[in-house]
Amino acid sequence: MHKLTPLALAMSLFPSFSQASDAEIDKLKQQLADLQKQIQKLEAKSTQKEEKKSSGIKVGGAVRTNFSHTSYNDGNKNRGGDFDFDIFRVNFSGDIGDVQLNAEVRFFDYMSAIKYAYVGYDFAKDWQVQAGITKVPFGNWPYNSHNYFFNTTYYIGLEDDHDLGVLFKRKLKDNWQLDIGFFKNDELGGVDGYVEDRSDRYSYDIVGYRNTGDGVYDDPTQPLGEYNTFAGRYAYHFKHKGGSTEVGFSGQTGGLHNGIERAGDYHSWAVHVNSHMGPWNFQLQHGEYSYDVDDANVDRMAVGAYAFYDSIAAEAMTSNLNVAYSLPVKWGAVTGLQFYNDFGIIYDKSDNSEDTWMNVTGVSVAAGGFFTYFDFVNAKNQPFVGGSIAGDSDETEQRFNINIGYYF
Repeated sequence: MHKLTPLALAMSLFPSFSQASDAEIDKLKQQLADLQKQIQKLEAKSTQKEEKKSSGIKVGGAVRTNFSHTSYNDGNKNRGGDFDFDIFRVNFSGDIGDVQLNAEVRFFDYMSAIKYAYVGYDFAKDWQVQAGITKVPFGNWPYNSHNYFFNTTYYIGLEDDHDLGVLFKRKLKDNWQLDIGFFKNDELGGVDGYVEDRSDRYSYDIVGYRNTGDGVYDDPTQPLGEYNTFAGRYAYHFKHKGGSTEVGFSGQTGGLHNGIERAGDYHSWAVHVNSHMGPWNFQLQHGEYSYDVDDANVDRMAVGAYAFYDSIAAEAMTSNLNVAYSLPVKWGAVTGLQFYNDFGIIYDKSDNSEDTWMNVTGVSVAAGGFFTYFDFVNAKNQPFVGGSIAGDSDETEQRFNINIGYYF
C-alpha cells in the first residue's frame, strides 16, 4: 500500500477538484504544502518533548545537619548538646533508552559510601530486573520505621540493606507483588573486597565473628563476608473501609566465606503488616535471624557500618510495632506533619546479653525543600544511643535529636 500525497488525497476526497481552474489548484497546493510543514513541525516538537521526558539523567541530592542532646555523654550534656554536619548526598536517576539508572553517593566528615547504584530494565509488562548495588527485599517496605534512626532491625542488616546482585521485581498487580534477588556479596566486594576499611558503608553487614575476650567494638580478627545470598519478599494488598493493608513474609539464606573457603551460613525470616487507615499508618513485624560458623562455637558476630565496628548476637528474635499519623497543614512554608512512635526489640540472644530495645517518639516536618525530624529516643543497648546490640547495660539512655535536611 503506497502513501498518498496531499494533492492526491485532496483529489480523492473531492472529485470536483478535477474541475477546478489552474489558479485554484495552485492555491490549494500551496495551502496543503503549508499545512504539511506545520504538521511536520508539530510532530518534531512532540517527538523532542517525548524524548526529553523519557530520556536523560536527573541529578538531585540533599544536605543535612544534626543537633543532639544525650544522656550518655557528659561533655555533650555540659555543652547543652552539639550541632554537627551530617551528610551531603548526590542522587542520579533517569532513563537512557529503555534502561533505567539509579545511584546515590553519600559524603560524611569521616567517610564516603555508595548506598545504591543499579541499572533497571522492564523486561515484561509487570516485571523489572535490577542489577548492581540494589536493595535486599525484606520486611516492611521501603522502611520498617518512620523516624531518622530507623528501627532496631536496621542495625542487624535487616532494614534498608543494599548488596551487589540481581533483583527481579513483580510490580503490584492482582493485589500481590513479589521480589526475588540473588546477591553475590555485600556492596564492598565481600570478605576480600578491594577497600581500605570494611566498615565504611551505609548499611550493616557481617564482617567477622567474635572470640571470647574480643571487645564489642574491636576490629574483627576473624574476617567473614556474606556471599551467594538468595532473598525473597511476598506481599499481598487488600483494600478495606478507610484504607488498605499489606501483609507479607520475607526470607533470605546465604553463605559465609573467610576468604579461602566457605565458613558457614546464615538465615533470616520475617512476617510483616503495613496498614493505612485514613491518616494513620500501622506497621508490625516479627522475625528471627541466625549465623552459623563451621568448626567454631560462635555466639557473637562482628558487623560494620558508618566507619566503626560493632557486635551482634549470632542468633536472636526481633519484633517491631510502629504507628504514625500524617497531618497536611498550611503554616507558611510548612505543608505536612507526621507524628510517630516506633518501637523495636531484639531478644532471646544466643550470647545471653541483655535485650536491645529502642522507642522513638517524634514528628517530621515538610516545608518546601526542607525536611526535618524531631526525635526523642529512649533505648537500652542500642547503637548511636550510648550502647551496643551486644551490650549488657541495665541503663535506659535518652537522646533528643533534630535532623534538618535540604533536598534538591
